[in-house]
Amino acid sequence: MSPITSPDAASPTGRRLSERLASQRAAGRSALVAYLTAGFPDPATSVVLMREVAAAGADVLEVGVPFSDPLADGPIIQRSSQVALAHGVTLARSLELVAEAALDIPVVLFSYLNPVLAAGPAALATASAAGVDGLLVTDLPVGADPDREQWLGSSALEFVRLVAPTTPAARMAEIGRHGRGFVYLISRLGVTGERATLPDDLPSTVARLRQATALPICIGFGISTPAQAQQAARLGDGVVVGSALVRAAGESVGAAVGLTRALRAALDAR
Repeated sequence: MSPITSPDAASPTGRRLSERLASQRAAGRSALVAYLTAGFPDPATSVVLMREVAAAGADVLEVGVPFSDPLADGPIIQRSSQVALAHGVTLARSLELVAEAALDIPVVLFSYLNPVLAAGPAALATASAAGVDGLLVTDLPVGADPDREQWLGSSALEFVRLVAPTTPAARMAEIGRHGRGFVYLISRLGVTGERATLPDDLPSTVARLRQATALPICIGFGISTPAQAQQAARLGDGVVVGSALVRAAGESVGAAVGLTRALRAALDAR
């Protein structure tokens, strides 16, 4: 396959994500990474949710691009994707919503590979212009497609990579070398979704990852409550909360804001 070229395939210029994570770590504070599905429960409310969750204490907002076959996502996020797609929310529309929200915290676009490829060579420049700071592609492991990884990793967007609990140490180091912003540590195997407890082996997984990379570590998958977020924050540099926030967003903006505030308070009390 020939390399994909684009107008934005230049030296990275955006650093807002790295700077936010670094400042939080230097201050001894845990970063709250909040996930919301673009366009859920509807486009107008989605913009309000982005703004209000940011104001309630999120340090980074992950904006999920609706996708028709979200294999890594559990039922809550799958349903939110279906609802957003029914509202006509594509990658292009997701970026319009981010631009409309005009957030003062870093934004990470959370997407499967197909929507990004379908958007064409200018997709990354368009995302950056809309106010996106980072990109996380769920189904593109390190080394799977070097040409596309080069395209994604050489733009102004900081390319966040995923690490699983079963990842060997050498592979962790390789992932860290190819990532920017932070490393997203999947706390458990399987799909996203709310869980009653954190995995027993999470401390040892974080310790192995610490030895492999100097990037900040944000822990996600299954973190649902303020108590769980606090527990994870004692291990990592930040926590990612997705399904619980999306479920709350489906109830009301107030419910999502209330959960965000509770999460922020728990992290600050750790």
